[in-house]
This record gives sequence, structure tokens and C-alpha cells, in this order.
Amino acid sequence: RAAAFDEARARETIGRADLVLDGLVGIGGGGALREPYATLAGLAGETQGLVVAVDVPSGVDASTGRVEGPAVRAHVTVTFGAYKTGLLVDPGAERAGAVELVDIGLGPHLPDPDVAALTGEDVADLLPRPGAESDKYRRGVVGIAAGSDRYTGAAVLSVGGAVRAGAGMVRFASAEEPVRHVRARWPEAVTTVLDPSLVLKSSLDEVGRVQAWVLGPGLGTGPEAHAVARAVLATDVPVIVDADGLSIVARDPALLRRAAPTLVTPHAGELSRLLDVPRERIEARRLEHARRAAAELGVTVLLKGSTTVIAEEHRPARVNTTGTPWLATGGTGDVLSGIAGALLAGGLTCYDAASCAAHLHGLAARIAARGGAGGRSEAPIAALDVAQALPEAVRAL
Repeated sequence: RAAAFDEARARETIGRADLVLDGLVGIGGGGALREPYATLAGLAGETQGLVVAVDVPSGVDASTGRVEGPAVRAHVTVTFGAYKTGLLVDPGAERAGAVELVDIGLGPHLPDPDVAALTGEDVADLLPRPGAESDKYRRGVVGIAAGSDRYTGAAVLSVGGAVRAGAGMVRFASAEEPVRHVRARWPEAVTTVLDPSLVLKSSLDEVGRVQAWVLGPGLGTGPEAHAVARAVLATDVPVIVDADGLSIVARDPALLRRAAPTLVTPHAGELSRLLDVPRERIEARRLEHARRAAAELGVTVLLKGSTTVIAEEHRPARVNTTGTPWLATGGTGDVLSGIAGALLAGGLTCYDAASCAAHLHGLAARIAARGGAGGRSEAPIAALDVAQALPEAVRAL
């Protein structure tokens, strides 16, 4: 007969263990852990030993990554047959630690995945590569409408992401001050100081032809910024909407009703404004809300975070597995927008451009933090370090 749960004894036993195996709840479990499992999950977090979860950490929903209450925080999760969605999407991914997949021969019998993670080989196959007949126009011309007197750095970083990700040409359009900074840092960019009177008439003819636009990093949200957004979104080429651009379209959703493809790149706070949903709810159910935004707004969504989620209606969601905690620093999202813009101008779809950009962005950050592709320990990085490491990230694929 089973003995009654003894919390004091459990605390002592787990506290002095070298290895704690978590098999409290299987992949069919859902909702908050009941007692005594909730207490045991908390005690596992107090041990000095190695915590290894079997298939999925207890308290994590294997299908969604949701965590409703106490959950085991594993150092390693050993899962079987196939990766579970909850191991790839936060907050579950953060509880899983390093994930090891054990092949038990189910491959031929598994259904098509609901969520996928691209490998380096996948990204290498998708990336546009210049050929013998390539010129700068065939490689892709990306336009970037970004920056303001206050946020000149956002412009510099977005342009840097595009330049270092391999755009054939970058056309940068903004006010005089950000243009001055971009000219100084990236002489490769073709710059245009926008005439406010023309912008207010929704005209971008002075910029020249582009194959994709990046809209929003550091742009501001005033009347002139809104006019720039309206002009960019009125074009017939793909557009990436980021940062201040997202604030503008959250207040004027009609701007997103366009025939050409659109990629939005919000973090949880920006997505909360787009969907009018509390940020905490989005952080708890990232995959669900990325999919909802894609369906409701008619766009491709790249939801930034410690695990980035890419969603497009009628397609499997994708999650990005590259990166480093050091990537959580100001300006890295601006670099990401430039990378995605270069790939979109190079001919990738929004879905593939977002997926490849997230992978390269995370890989470049990891390389920068380690001082090179062969480094092991990591150190703090700045956003510009990520842009500068992009060529090495491409070589590492």
C-alpha cells in the first residue's frame, strides 16, 4: 500500500540527490499540477543535483508549451520519437533545458508536424546565393524607412543588418539627421532625405525602385512617420513592419489591408497592442497568439522572444532554436529587421525570410558572444556586434 506523502522526507531526499529524474506527468498531462506533484516540482528546483525530465518537464503542456502553476525546471529533457511543441515554445522551452531526442523508430509513422524548427542545413538550402550572372539588382534592393532625430541608432543598425546579410543594395530614406549617421557608418547605402511635403502626399518616388521595404525601426509615431508608413504600405512590394511601424498600424489597422505580402515582427508587448490582448496572456500562450495574429491580420508574424515563433495562416508554425541570452539587449531587433529585409528583397517569401532571418540572427549573436565560431564561453555583446558577425554566421551554415 502506498505511504502518505511526506514533504519533509521528500525535501531531504531531493535536496541531497546528485540526479533527480522527473517522470511525474507524461505528455498527456494538461493544466496545473495537482498535489503532491506541485510540491515535488518545486522541490526539484531546490536541488543542487542534475535534473533530467523524461519526455517533457512535469507542469509543461507538451502540445503548447503553456505552464499553469509550478513546473519542473530541468537541466536536460530526454524526449522520444519526435520533439514536442512544448519543448520548443516558451514558457515550456525555458523549463526544458537542453533537449535530447531519442529515435525509437517512429519516423515513418509520424504525422506532418504542427510546429517545425529549421536546421542550419535547411537555412543554407533556402538562402539566396549569388551566381555568376548576378548583379546588385538581381541580388535584391531593399528600402529602409527608419530612424528619427531621437533614434538615429535604430536606422544605423537596421541598415547594418541588411548590408551584412547580403542585400544587393540598400536604399535608406529618412530625415536629415538619421541619413547623416547612416552615411557615416554605412557608405554602401544609397540615402535619400525625405521631403516632408512629398511624404505627406504619400509619395516615395524620390527613393527609387526597391523590391522590399523595412518600415519602422526608430521612425517615431508622429504625423510625418504615419505618412511614411502609409506611403510604404501603399506600395506593391513586400513590407516588413517593425518597432514604431507596429505602433502606427496598431492605431490604424487599415494600413495592413494590402495585396502585397506583409511581415510583422513584434515582441509580446507590441503584439498585445495589435491584438488588444494583455501582454501576460501572450507571453503565456505565444504560439496561440502568433497564429491568431497571422489569421486576423492577414500577415506573416515573427514573434520575437527567447524562442522566436513564426506563424503564417495554413502553414506549420516555425520556432527558432539559435541564439543566446546575451541577445537580449537594445537594438538587436533593428538588426533583425534589416536581415529579414535583405532576404525578402532577395526573393524569399515572408515565411522563409522570417525563419532564415531569425536563425541567422541567433547564430550571429552566438558567434559574437563567443568571440568566433569556435569559442565556448560567452560574453556580453552589442547589437552592432550581431550585424558584424553575420558573414561568419553564413559561412558556418
